[in-house]
Amino acid sequence: MKEEIRTTDGAAPVGAYSQGLVVGDFVYTSGMGPLDPATGEIVGADVAEQTHQTMRNLGAVLAVHGLTFDDVIKSTVHLQNLKEDFAAYNEVYKSYFTQPYPVRTTVGSQLMNILVEIDFVAYKGR
Repeated sequence: MKEEIRTTDGAAPVGAYSQGLVVGDFVYTSGMGPLDPATGEIVGADVAEQTHQTMRNLGAVLAVHGLTFDDVIKSTVHLQNLKEDFAAYNEVYKSYFTQPYPVRTTVGSQLMNILVEIDFVAYKGR
């Protein structure tokens, strides 16, 4: 059984996908980028600013079910400029978590006019 997560506090989907799904005790988010939820415009000119907005969007999806970044167990991160932007992105990313950090995969990807895209798997069973 899948339950769709939808919130106006996070970036709206720009294609045929859900912001997130609840399946059993897990929440899966779509890949999110630095879009302003109100305007759909890209927020930030550098990877640090874009990562902050991306994390705010993901946090909004988690919050629908009362979850926080501490409930995230896995993340996948795509960076447009992996070598150049990794350090700045990582500093912002880690500021949202406490240890132990979620497991993570970070890869370089060709993104559509954004510098970062992130998705999460979170555990909601307590």
